[in-house]
Amino acid sequence: MAQNKDVLKGIKKLKEELNAVILAHNYQTWEVQDIADYVGDSLGLSMQAAKTNADVIVFCGVDFMAETAKIISPKKTVLFPEPNARCPLAAMITAASLKKFKSENPGIPVVSYINTTAAVKAESDICCTSSNLFKVANSIDSDRIIFTPDMHLADYLQSKTGKKIIPWQGFCLTHVRILPEHIRNQKGLHPSAKVLVHPECRLDVIKMADEVTSTDGMIRYARSSPAREFIIGTEIGLLYRLKKENPGKKFYPATELAICQNMKKIDLNKILLAMKNMEHQVRVPEDIRKRAKLAIERMLALK
Repeated sequence: MAQNKDVLKGIKKLKEELNAVILAHNYQTWEVQDIADYVGDSLGLSMQAAKTNADVIVFCGVDFMAETAKIISPKKTVLFPEPNARCPLAAMITAASLKKFKSENPGIPVVSYINTTAAVKAESDICCTSSNLFKVANSIDSDRIIFTPDMHLADYLQSKTGKKIIPWQGFCLTHVRILPEHIRNQKGLHPSAKVLVHPECRLDVIKMADEVTSTDGMIRYARSSPAREFIIGTEIGLLYRLKKENPGKKFYPATELAICQNMKKIDLNKILLAMKNMEHQVRVPEDIRKRAKLAIERMLALK
C-alpha cells in the first residue's frame, strides 16, 4: 500500500511538471480509472484531450486509441504506457488488405470503425463509432458500403438499414464471448434487470437487449433510467464505473468471460515510468495522419 502511495505521488508530481493529462478507457482497471483525469470511450477521450491545454497526453487504453489521440492532437506528445496493449480487432485488418478489398469491390465507399489503425483509417472514406454508425451509414449516397473491420457491427448495421453492407470478417474477441445463454441465465437470476449490450456483440445477443449502445451510451442510460438493475453485455471493466457513478443501482456482467486482457496491461507503475522517462511516444507518419484525420473529420462534421 505504501508503494502504491509513492507511485500515486510520483504520477501527480510528474503531471504538474509535464503539464500532462491522463486518459483512461472505460475498460481499464479501477486503479487506472481512479488516477485518470478523464474516463470514457476512445474517440471521446481523444476529443477531450484536444480541448485541454495539456502538452502531454498519457493514453491508457489500446494501441489504436493512442494513435487516434495523436491524429487529432499532432502537436501534443502522446505517451502509451504499454506498447503491447494492442487491440486484436484492429489488428485483423491492415492498410494493404483494405486496399486489396477495395480493388475487389471498386467504387464502393469505405466506412471504417474507429477501432482501426491510423493506416486503415487513411484508406477509408469515413470513420464511425459504435454510437454513430447509423448516422454515418445514412449519410453516404450509396446503397452499398464496405464496412471494416467488425462483421458483427456490420450485421447490426445491415439489420437496421436498407443498405447492402459488405463486411470485413473481423470481430472483437471479448464481445463474441457473450452468448445468448449468458443473457438468459442472468435474466433468470434478475428478471427485472434491463439488458444493455454493445453493438460489437453477435446479432443473436443484440436481439435480446433492451438497449444496444456504446460504453458511454451505457453510462448515460444507467444514469437516466428508472430501472434499478442492469445486465451489462460488454467488457467487465465498465462495471466499476457504472457502480461508482450509480451507487443505488445494481449491475451484473452478462458473463465474467467478457474480459480484454490487453486492456488490463497498463498499470500505475507503467504510467509512472512512461511519464518519468517520456517513453513509448506515439508517432504517426504525417501523410497517414492527415488522411486518417480527414476520415475522422468527415464523421465529426455530420449533424
